[in-house]
Amino acid sequence: MGNSLKAIVAFVPSNKCQKYLLEDLEEMPVDKMVDLSGRQLRRLPLHICSFRELVKLYLSDNNLNHLPPELEQLQNLQILALDFNNFKALPLVVCTLKQLCILYLGNNKLCSLPLELRLLQNLKTLWIESNCLQYLPEVVCELSLLKTLHAGSNALRALPAQLQCLQELRTIWLSGNLLSEFPPVLLDMPFLEVIDVDRNSIRFFPSLAHLPGLKLVIYDHNPCRNAPKVAKGVRRVGRWSEETPEPRKRSGAVVEITLNEKPLLPPASKTEPE
Repeated sequence: MGNSLKAIVAFVPSNKCQKYLLEDLEEMPVDKMVDLSGRQLRRLPLHICSFRELVKLYLSDNNLNHLPPELEQLQNLQILALDFNNFKALPLVVCTLKQLCILYLGNNKLCSLPLELRLLQNLKTLWIESNCLQYLPEVVCELSLLKTLHAGSNALRALPAQLQCLQELRTIWLSGNLLSEFPPVLLDMPFLEVIDVDRNSIRFFPSLAHLPGLKLVIYDHNPCRNAPKVAKGVRRVGRWSEETPEPRKRSGAVVEITLNEKPLLPPASKTEPE
């Protein structure tokens, strides 16, 4: 079915048209996964909510801006992808899915997250990139099992001190924000393995050599005058990284060394629980 025809049919709310979009998905698949990405959906067909053993539900790249309360029936759901839709607020029904391990909310229009998000205590991966967040919602700091946080391409200027409570956090992606300084809270998180602050406005980097778990720091595309110092074996991606010496000082002036910039993107594919 062509995308143009799907787009036309998507405007018709009848059950017959909605089933046409689903291509006759009547029974729950054996692999307990439903992928409705890119179907031009404007509402989630209710019969999907009857698949109570469903583990993975992908709704990426549609025209959704709300979800039905019947979604609460999917209490075995572990992965939910809502990225590339039109959500201005996270539907509260999502916060009732307490087995969720991975939640993709990127590329929507979210300005905040509800306090009810704290109910998702099994959440290990949260993607909230490319939204309208001017601050990192403090409720994120209550997700005690969180391992990966992707908050890039928002309008963040700082991080809350409570973030250091996330002792399971290993990877944090903050590229493309409005950080004018390296977030101090990250200096108190020795368990971090990957820190990405690419494409911000950071002019000075403190030493990160005291972070024993650090494996990779990405700091490219910042107006910095120094590279962050790191422990032996830690990979740096940015100006004056391990491949090139830092600029020398001559009579108090900094002589810059121009490098070929190496654009590095956050993970290209969505990951699943280990």
